[in-house]
Amino acid sequence: MNLFTSLMRTVVPIVAGLVLGLAARVGLDLDDATAAAYVTAGLTAGYYALWRALEELADRIGWEPLRTLAGLLLGWAKPPQYEQPATVPLKVRLSFDADELARHVAGVVERGGGTLR
Repeated sequence: MNLFTSLMRTVVPIVAGLVLGLAARVGLDLDDATAAAYVTAGLTAGYYALWRALEELADRIGWEPLRTLAGLLLGWAKPPQYEQPATVPLKVRLSFDADELARHVAGVVERGGGTLR
């Protein structure tokens, strides 16, 4: 989800800035400056979305020149890398039989390459 995450990290602050700007004003009359702010925010988000999507596409198909160009036009030649959280499957058994538990432990040990003594 690198593409979605990076898009949201750019678009959300732009929208938040617009909302805060509107909140600072009591009236919602759209003068030239307000209209220009909306157009600027829209064009900025569109520019970023286009080049970030092209960067992701180039990375997936292995086309290095396009990835580099898109990265440079975004201000950095390498796309952001976000760590994926580690997940560990967990099984919980609420009731067990002692013999069944011993068989299960022996199976786990054997799969690990060891033996029970």
